[in-house]
Amino acid sequence: MANYDSGPIRDHPVVSHEEWLTARRALLEHEKELNRRRDALVRERRALPWERVTKPYAFDTPRGRRTLGDLFEGRRQLLVYHFMFAPDWSEGCKHCSFWADNFDGIDVHLAHRDASFVAISRAPLAKIEAFKKRMGWSFPWVSSFGNDFNYDYGVSFTPESLKGEGAAYNYTAREKRITDQPGASVFYKAPDGAVFHTYSCYARGIDILNGAYSWLDLVPKGRDEDGHDFPQYWVRLHDAYED
Repeated sequence: MANYDSGPIRDHPVVSHEEWLTARRALLEHEKELNRRRDALVRERRALPWERVTKPYAFDTPRGRRTLGDLFEGRRQLLVYHFMFAPDWSEGCKHCSFWADNFDGIDVHLAHRDASFVAISRAPLAKIEAFKKRMGWSFPWVSSFGNDFNYDYGVSFTPESLKGEGAAYNYTAREKRITDQPGASVFYKAPDGAVFHTYSCYARGIDILNGAYSWLDLVPKGRDEDGHDFPQYWVRLHDAYED
């Protein structure tokens, strides 16, 4: 098995239990403050104004063509993960797959908070279904092949738009490299059927959706990605780490 880590930790301070408790309690105060700030940010996020979705997007699903409104599955809120999988790619992005390994099983819990979840990619449905089977996933995943959904929500770019200064990504950055990037978007469906876009995030904004990263943030070596131009240099599809 390939080893992508930086080796053992050396010369880290070791103290008595009493000294450790003192340091841990000091850190706990910082953690509590971060939680308070996070709660305030979540309230600010929920207070964002909405924009109405006016385009009649239609998606290819295992149950046939479905509109964006259909993807709510009778609930009022819809969470979308923009999975990087362009029509001409042979498989889905390995980094999005790292995120997707955290998705199975959450739909039951989200449903009890009036929310549905779906991944959306530009690849044709047949490619999505084949890759999904290979990865052993069960979460809903549909195709936006042939519509503007990924382009309108800032995760796909035409080759022409990447030329020169590049295309807008994450509101302030410029994407110059590839036609598809990751992100997450949130929608609300009103009683009259109107659909509203309430929030989208990209890049480091989707870190909170990756449970494996949250676990790694607890261990002594952390994510162990420092010193590399591309932090996720080590990520592979979960069936490819033995290669």
